[in-house]
Amino acid sequence: MFNYILRRLLLLIPLLLAISVVVFFMIHLIPGDPVQIMLGDKGTAEDAARLRSELGFDEPLYIQYFKFLTNLVQGDLGRSIRNRNPVINEIKAAFPATIELTVLSMVFASIIGIAAGIVSAIKQYSIVDNLTMVGALLGISMPVFWVGMMLMLIFGARLGWLPISGRISRVTNLEVITNFYLLDSILTQNWAALRSTFSHLILPAITLATIPVAMIARMSRSTTLEVLNQDYIRTARAKGLPEKVVILKHVLKNSLIPVVTIIGLQFGSFLGGAVLTETVFARAGVGRLLINGILGRDFPVIQGAVIFIASFFIFINLVVDILYSYLDPRIHYS
Repeated sequence: MFNYILRRLLLLIPLLLAISVVVFFMIHLIPGDPVQIMLGDKGTAEDAARLRSELGFDEPLYIQYFKFLTNLVQGDLGRSIRNRNPVINEIKAAFPATIELTVLSMVFASIIGIAAGIVSAIKQYSIVDNLTMVGALLGISMPVFWVGMMLMLIFGARLGWLPISGRISRVTNLEVITNFYLLDSILTQNWAALRSTFSHLILPAITLATIPVAMIARMSRSTTLEVLNQDYIRTARAKGLPEKVVILKHVLKNSLIPVVTIIGLQFGSFLGGAVLTETVFARAGVGRLLINGILGRDFPVIQGAVIFIASFFIFINLVVDILYSYLDPRIHYS
């Protein structure tokens, strides 16, 4: 297993190199000049030439790429064209909002999807099965932005149960906690911020989980039906094991490999695929950072965000592959 993980990590080098090449040269095909966007209509040709020289845009593309790659190897993703902040800091500021939304969405999607799929398989061709599959079809068919706006309209605007946009950050200034007299106040603020953060997460998490719930439910049903027809399941039942034990101990674990694949792929794609959800609910995450970079022709932000998302996606795939050997002991990596 160690050799397999090491080999997979070494394969990241050429893969990330290929991604950097594609991203760097593709973004230069985007229509629009970032220099003209920054200067606006009042910028003169001399101002444009000076700014283009400062940003290094007057050099050939291969030289620009070589400089970008050199900085990337050193962990430097460059500076944003718009605000001159380091791109790594922009990503660090946006990542907490994305990861908390992603984790909550996948927990919700996994629990509901797996449970619905297993129940649907056990009660095949029943009303429960038909309703589950119809619901899964609707979940896959409905656009994410439409689901988000409907949830905002019903639970936010009409009923007023949940906030419809934004994100409340937790209190993170640890230096203040060193003051004993303010400890109770800080704990109270943290708890209030935690509740507020969770309430702001509910609607976007449900919105983002709509499609994964449907996909996981359909996959769980399919794999569960396949496992239920295996000889060892018949043997377990013939031995007199209770149905709950058969389902939880034998069926569930052996039907999870394809489901784990779906969960891993969805989790990785959420980091870049939450663009619509973060935009609809006005959450300043990595997806929104990426879309703002594209709209503003902020090349360093686009490059840094895409490489960060790709790296995380590859890491999630590695974790999923390792989980295979845990779920099925017959799988060995050499």
